Amino acid sequence: MELDQFLLRAEALIARIETLLPPPAPAPNWSASAFRWRKRQNRGHLEAVRHPHRIRLDDLLEVDEQKKRIAQNTRQFITGRSANNVLLTGARGTGKSSLIKAVLHKFGPKGLRLIEVDKHDLVDLPEIVDLIASRPERFIIFCDDLSFESGEPGYKALKSVLDGSIAGMPDNLLIYATSNRRHLMPETMAENLQVQHADNGEIHPGETTEEKVSLSERFGLWLSFYPFDQDAYLAICAQWLKNFGFDEKSAVATRQHIRHEALQWALMRGSRSGRVAWQFARDYAGRHATK
Repeated sequence: MELDQFLLRAEALIARIETLLPPPAPAPNWSASAFRWRKRQNRGHLEAVRHPHRIRLDDLLEVDEQKKRIAQNTRQFITGRSANNVLLTGARGTGKSSLIKAVLHKFGPKGLRLIEVDKHDLVDLPEIVDLIASRPERFIIFCDDLSFESGEPGYKALKSVLDGSIAGMPDNLLIYATSNRRHLMPETMAENLQVQHADNGEIHPGETTEEKVSLSERFGLWLSFYPFDQDAYLAICAQWLKNFGFDEKSAVATRQHIRHEALQWALMRGSRSGRVAWQFARDYAGRHATK
């Protein structure tokens, strides 16, 4: 009788404990083309993106060289050849993130998969790597608008996965990251004081600078993006107006009027970026669309 009572109490205690434990992570839907890494009660899982952002490489203007290089690198990757991790840096709104999404649109039907990981979840990279290492698909981990402050744990985790761990990256994985900072970390004037000058005139950067450069150097391919001039901005506006179905020939407004409004829009936003051009075209096409 005492044993039976003990077992009943033990079962009741276990049942109460189980209610406090996090539920098991759902199995990934591997048929999806894009995923987000999500955390629930400190347990991560791959969540399929139901409606990935559809954008084509042809939709992106004034970044032809960048498109050519990232497309070639991705083509090598999905065909089983060697390829590099990619760091896209430069002016904001110039198409860095859109270019990665366009790569998924182009190569997704050929087996490419995209996993978006937020900066604060980079500490889970080893777990993500273990999850996809045995899969037949080819995966790109996408880190958008990446930058670090000193001491952040994700910084060390990313360095380790890229090239610094006893466990190498699987052949079916690359990392594509975007940032407004070339070296992904803030640079201060005080770091210049750490520079050492040798007797022969050579300059040796300080340890802090070397630490910051060491992360960006682990990306094999660097793609730089620069601000657009006025002509490039207007060309991008025209491209997006066409994409939104706006027909200039049937419009009441003249091209000169569109040009004037586009420049006014950029002036109010203080930028002539591709993002601003897309926002203008979305607004203008919506206001002048025929019923």
